[in-house]
Amino acid sequence: MAKETVEEYKKRISGFVGGKDPLKIQATTSAHIEHLIQGVSKEKLAKRPAPEKWSITEILAHLSETELVGGYRMRAVLGAPGCPIPAFDQDDWASAGKYSKRDPHKSLQLFRTLREANLELLASLDPGQWKHYGVHSERGEESIERIVLMFAGHDLNHIAQIETILAKSASAGS
Repeated sequence: MAKETVEEYKKRISGFVGGKDPLKIQATTSAHIEHLIQGVSKEKLAKRPAPEKWSITEILAHLSETELVGGYRMRAVLGAPGCPIPAFDQDDWASAGKYSKRDPHKSLQLFRTLREANLELLASLDPGQWKHYGVHSERGEESIERIVLMFAGHDLNHIAQIETILAKSASAGS
């Protein structure tokens, strides 16, 4: 499968939002995921659906770390509009950070805490601050508005992955 281009990625991720309020999506993500994984064993959460696909445990670690990155990016942009926004390789981070060994419930708790802090920051912004932007090393100019939209789409993308993994696990009886 060919790797998607930056434009394809941006379109796919923002497309998940589909006109919904990105802040409302972000505000409900942690509770939605908590509901999905409630009562699921750590063994099932750690099982990869395919060798090259992340487990739910890995997805949750990824969500917590990308929330940390997103919070930093927004604060950097607000403090120094036009600043560079470095990209990172999520697979390298997953490997180096040993996502597969993380406690999924602790990852979700960290995600929830960071998300609440980021939503609190966003609620404090004046209209002009939403237009402040940084320059992402792969995606170009990204305003606070765009970062929020992309993070909402990112949430929905990973929620769909979690739902798919759980549905396949249930149908396989494993």
